[in-house]
Amino acid sequence: MRAAETTVRAVNALTARWAGVVDGGTVFSAAGVWPLLAFLADGAGGAARAELADAVGIPAGQAAAAARELLGGLPAMRGVDSALGLWTKRTLALREEWSAGLPTEAHGVLTGDLGADRAALDAWAAKRTGGLIERMPVALTDATELVLASALALRTEWLRPFREVPMESVHWSDRVPLGLRRETVLLDRIGVADTPDGHVTRLKVLGNAALDVHLLLGEEGMTSGQVLGAGVEILDGRHPVVPGDRLPYGAPGPGLHVAKEHRTSPRPPTLDVTTVAYDMSARHDLLRLHRLFGLTTARDSARGHFPGISGFPLAIGSAGQSTTARFGARGFRAAAATALAAAPGGAPPDLRYVTTTVTARFDRPFAFLALHRHSRLVLAAGWVTDPELFPGTTGADRRRPGGRR
Repeated sequence: MRAAETTVRAVNALTARWAGVVDGGTVFSAAGVWPLLAFLADGAGGAARAELADAVGIPAGQAAAAARELLGGLPAMRGVDSALGLWTKRTLALREEWSAGLPTEAHGVLTGDLGADRAALDAWAAKRTGGLIERMPVALTDATELVLASALALRTEWLRPFREVPMESVHWSDRVPLGLRRETVLLDRIGVADTPDGHVTRLKVLGNAALDVHLLLGEEGMTSGQVLGAGVEILDGRHPVVPGDRLPYGAPGPGLHVAKEHRTSPRPPTLDVTTVAYDMSARHDLLRLHRLFGLTTARDSARGHFPGISGFPLAIGSAGQSTTARFGARGFRAAAATALAAAPGGAPPDLRYVTTTVTARFDRPFAFLALHRHSRLVLAAGWVTDPELFPGTTGADRRRPGGRR
């Protein structure tokens, strides 16, 4: 397996593990945090080094090279912007072997003026994400010696746009979601996978920049982690997908209905899809999930854990990620800013023609993976629980007398 494939699998594996601990509607980007953990692993020592290596899924001695490879490949993906930033106090001496592995233009200075430093970090996050993330998700204090951050922004326009329609949904019966509908003769855009936790319906929504979004609807009762984890395993080829043109009649998967139709004129088989628009954001405290990210030992400020970064003892004092994602009729937008801060450590007439219609409805909570089509690198992932409302309605429209039904 090529190194790039190894890195993609490692990043996607972190996506799947993170998905297993999310709760409620959210969006997150393992691709945003993984390079930072890899650079930390390269400079860590002792137990912190082993924990970080385990989190990134690559030996610590190879982690920095893999992170550079990943960051170097992102700009080549159309529709993706990425950046790495490093800020240190002037008095903090870095190991040349470690700092030489970071982009030269990435290194900035923490002046000690908390207001000015905060403004500079926020401006960097906003600029690098096209204004989608306005604040750097890190806590600055007088003791902050180093901030390592990444920014990731992606955008794509659908090859075929959706039509906006009001969505009727049993699950969202108290509101009128903004539905998105379109038809296509490409039945392979939909498929069903049989996973250990249940069947999962996958819809591929293709973008014009080789950035696609896969919508994933699991069986009733499957958790967000199970559905998202299944989506990553499907990408990895662990669960074969039965495409739409091979699905049996009836209800072969969640949200699906396949029917034989008699018509007066010939028509090719059709896939009729209805989903919902969503616009969501989330803030993640990575230290609350310290075991997931290999930061358990690294956050212990009683001593230093990064002898390969600096001779000054350092521990992780703050780590966060801010993310946003919008899925609409014409395209998809997402962004993530991730930062780690180090502090001192411690019946019809004559129906002679027959055709097949596959109807897919994503009308209850579902998952999504935003990915690069060719490498299959997952750039953002999430669980949709609160769709946008249809224009002119409110969340109480179906509860009020005379409300939309």
